[in-house]
Amino acid sequence: MLAGYAVHVEDSRGRRFPEPRHPYRNDFQRDRDRVIHARAFRRLEAKTQVFTRRYSDHFRNRLTHTIEVSQITRTIAGALGLNVDLAEALALVHDIGHPPFGHAGEKALDAAMRAHELFFDHNLHALRIVEDFEQRYAAFRGLNLTFEVREGIIKHSRDYDAAEHPELAEYLLDQRPPLEAQLIDLTDEIGYNTADLDDGYEAHLLTLDQIRASIPVFDRFFCEVERIYPDVADKLKFNETIRRVLNRLADDLISNTQARVKKAGIRNLGDVRRYGERLAAFSAEVDAERRQIKDFLYDNLYYSPSLAGEKEDAERIVTELFGFWMENPSALPWAYREKAEQESLPRVVCDYIAGMTDNFIIDQYEQHCGR
Repeated sequence: MLAGYAVHVEDSRGRRFPEPRHPYRNDFQRDRDRVIHARAFRRLEAKTQVFTRRYSDHFRNRLTHTIEVSQITRTIAGALGLNVDLAEALALVHDIGHPPFGHAGEKALDAAMRAHELFFDHNLHALRIVEDFEQRYAAFRGLNLTFEVREGIIKHSRDYDAAEHPELAEYLLDQRPPLEAQLIDLTDEIGYNTADLDDGYEAHLLTLDQIRASIPVFDRFFCEVERIYPDVADKLKFNETIRRVLNRLADDLISNTQARVKKAGIRNLGDVRRYGERLAAFSAEVDAERRQIKDFLYDNLYYSPSLAGEKEDAERIVTELFGFWMENPSALPWAYREKAEQESLPRVVCDYIAGMTDNFIIDQYEQHCGR
């Protein structure tokens, strides 16, 4: 049974191009399946999360991270009485607009665009992917996703100003997104905070003593694990601790969101949309713990000297390739040369680079930049 404030699929605003109903899948299930079968989704397997494969094949990439976030999201959405099918579709599509090389690639691509008084935003790029770039159907371009999934792509992690983005007017920018969409940025953080601690520890860039000293919630659970399993290997103690940290974040998101919904008197989706702020949230205590984990990862992993060389390489590759195609648009593939007749060249070059995998952009760099 769905809560009254959940998105009910029968009340969906529908697709841009009407389609007959499927005999045994609802529209949000069909959206989930369309995302999974998209080329852009498959390419996530070869896009960096934090570590390249130089370190290990065991570490997360964009695809495995996305799958983990989907699992966390389904669990939390179900506990809150939300529409699990919609929440799952949004979790699966939430990173589809990211360029190669993780945040270093995104930073370089945005900087290249700003030199032309434009910008790169991975949410807006994700919308372009599902609306235009994916070509699987004879009747329309894109995936023809429901309004609720397209809205969630745009609004799951931030609010856009209607005056600055008139092209997004149809997405109710003056209203909050449904709770299914509000969850995604938070479940994303639960996923990467715990996973990046795990991968950083496995990569020997983070030590157990360092993590315990800097993250009190981790240390507290580690002490508990040591009392229960005093004789097991440190790695198993670490795994048990990470599991408890993840559970604490997820449990708190469920209970605190339920409390906020009740206190606000939310009864239906309209109440969620009209409320003055987002209702999905951690409690103050757990949000402080979340921030400690995130700050620790920024200070000790994401900007680690061990990863600095790869980040510099990533930024150089993106920047130089962007410049090459701006100066040599005839070297672009035919489809992108054709697009450049209708859209600005910087946007077309940006679209091309953003869709690349790590391996493909390195091949392109060696081919066009000669080193």
